[in-house]
Amino acid sequence: MKTATFLLLLLSVCVCSAQKRMVLIDQDGAGPGGSDQMSMLVLLQAPEVQVLGITMVTGDAWRDEETLHTLRMLELTGHSDVPVVRGAVFPLVRNEEQTRMEEALDGKVAWLGAWGGVTATATGAQKPESHGPYEIPPMAEGVPAAKPLDEDAAHFLIRQVHAHPHEVTIYAAGPLTNIALAVSIDPEFASLSKGIVIMGGAINPQTNDIETADPRHEFNFWFDPEAAHIVLRADWPRIEVTTEDVSVKAPFTQEMLDAISKSQTPAARYIAAWSQRRTDMWDELEACAWIDPAIITKEVDVYMDVDLSHGPSYGDTLAWPESLKPAHGVRLVHAQMDLDLPRFQKEFVDLMTRTNSE
Repeated sequence: MKTATFLLLLLSVCVCSAQKRMVLIDQDGAGPGGSDQMSMLVLLQAPEVQVLGITMVTGDAWRDEETLHTLRMLELTGHSDVPVVRGAVFPLVRNEEQTRMEEALDGKVAWLGAWGGVTATATGAQKPESHGPYEIPPMAEGVPAAKPLDEDAAHFLIRQVHAHPHEVTIYAAGPLTNIALAVSIDPEFASLSKGIVIMGGAINPQTNDIETADPRHEFNFWFDPEAAHIVLRADWPRIEVTTEDVSVKAPFTQEMLDAISKSQTPAARYIAAWSQRRTDMWDELEACAWIDPAIITKEVDVYMDVDLSHGPSYGDTLAWPESLKPAHGVRLVHAQMDLDLPRFQKEFVDLMTRTNSE
């Protein structure tokens, strides 16, 4: 009898220890390769993580092409069992026409995402590259066979959180439109989650990157300021923010790419083929730091919001210490400011080179 009881207890301990951390990915999945796709691979490759689904939002690219790039990435890396759901095509208020008119008055924005990246020409001039929201450019990595679920992102997010109350973390790595819609539809959505991790905001990043010439400008908040405002004020149990301040300290180096390229795992082959550009690892750092919080060596607790005034600072990050915060509405966030770079880089390479069975 004692032996049976002991075995039952041991089995119970093993089951509990094997329980995975559940996450919903909300991402602007430009592709093929690049930071958006590699960040999703971090969570997909982590053995202790269960990805319940991926919701797509327009940001770095348009939603429909992002959806296809993400579905194809899942096929090529052995994760095609993860559902993909389409979300918002446009921000809540900001629009392309208004933004281009504002650029004539307030100065140009270095990165417009789906509305046209800035590319240097042979003469040194710059020109925007863009296409319509429902146009799908040729896909170098091939067209996926899989299809997205026939459900909208906001209701999918709500359904999953209600199915697993207080167990699901929201990983938000693009503009916050989908999540703002979920918060607006269901007042219990945020409080029923385990919390949210956001790649967004800028307090005072130290970098020569032209995109951060304005130290409070960060693309995800800027692209849909009203959505960021709604999300930052929602009733989350905890808000972690991977700021631009810390992400510009996390480069994707040639040494990392070389180490990954030596592996023959599906994830490594995908990165070797499609992630050749060296850039900052904004979203990958957010994902790795959620898995391993020890990667972050400095956080500051601030009250954070977004400037909604329609002038030159529209979409800029606002942050206050306890003593200076507004009287109502703003929430405390844990803003990540510095990292253990070798630990992060090793963890990323290890995850990309592990087999799905490990």
